[in-house]
Amino acid sequence: MKQFDIAGRPVGDDHPPYVIAEIGSNHNGDMGLCYELIDAAAECGVDAVKFQSFSSTSLVGEAEYRRNTSYADKKKHFGTLREMVETYQFTPEMHEQALERCREKGVAFLSTPFSPEEVDLLERLGVGAHKVASMDVNHPLLLREIGRTGKPVLLSTGMASLGEVETAVAVLREAGAGEVCLLHCVSIYPPDPRDVHLRNIPMLRTAFDAPVGFSDHTLGVAVPLAAVALGACVIEKHFTIDKDMEGWDHAISADPEEMRRLVEESRMVHATLGSSARTVSEAELEKRKRFRRRIVARRELPAGHVLTLEDIDFKRPGTGIHPNEYELVVGKRLTRDVERDHELEWSDLA
Repeated sequence: MKQFDIAGRPVGDDHPPYVIAEIGSNHNGDMGLCYELIDAAAECGVDAVKFQSFSSTSLVGEAEYRRNTSYADKKKHFGTLREMVETYQFTPEMHEQALERCREKGVAFLSTPFSPEEVDLLERLGVGAHKVASMDVNHPLLLREIGRTGKPVLLSTGMASLGEVETAVAVLREAGAGEVCLLHCVSIYPPDPRDVHLRNIPMLRTAFDAPVGFSDHTLGVAVPLAAVALGACVIEKHFTIDKDMEGWDHAISADPEEMRRLVEESRMVHATLGSSARTVSEAELEKRKRFRRRIVARRELPAGHVLTLEDIDFKRPGTGIHPNEYELVVGKRLTRDVERDHELEWSDLA
């Protein structure tokens, strides 16, 4: 598989999964909370934290604002859509402050731009890659703006048909994008496990000759770990410090304990993948000596006795004459008296 770098960190088959803590809008418009999230994610060992770059005018139209003035779920929605977007928007100043905090904590800063102006903002900040949200798979003008940067692109594929993914990849590549890494994604929060279809990961990899990761909206860490086992080289998961906090995505996000487990166990899963070539390790070769069997005498036998199958048995340890060599033993004459369970050696046979 093709390898690429994000801010100097290599991503690909030969490297542990690149884990992104998706803070998104979980900062709730509060830079103090934003700093806490960055700090906690860094302590979990993630490679990057990611935000969503939008303003009150770059994502939602006036008609949509007018249609959404109240919600039944008061914990997830504290007011009108306009009030929430204005509160949760990530301003240029917030971008700069978050970037500086990420540098202090040693994690990469990434974000999803929702307009060409926000692509330019992220370029000025020097991001190592660009993320395309699933909602923009069919937005060629935005894709071209992102592709022109020449940076690697993480393209989420939620809600998209295979044909739409194909078109988006072609637009990005033609515009000059760096490596396009597809993120298998189901844009339901959380999805029914039966709708996740992780086998899309190797399918997308083969279909597009591209690295593939997983943008996760499931609960817990079992599914993203399974994605790593299927070859995902990037794992993106929403992150919070409190699942009970008010806001859009806190309830479906990983908390620090889950994120720490995801980082550590994804590395372990990656390490176990190894090679498709069948090998036996040195440790296993050594263990053969204790756990396999050898040929022994089933009962006391005199010198000169011609061995039959009924005269031999197979017991530990696995040194000496092996069970698959029994045909070379049957019919041989003993050169010495042997006791029951005597470990037969070739020197015992005439």
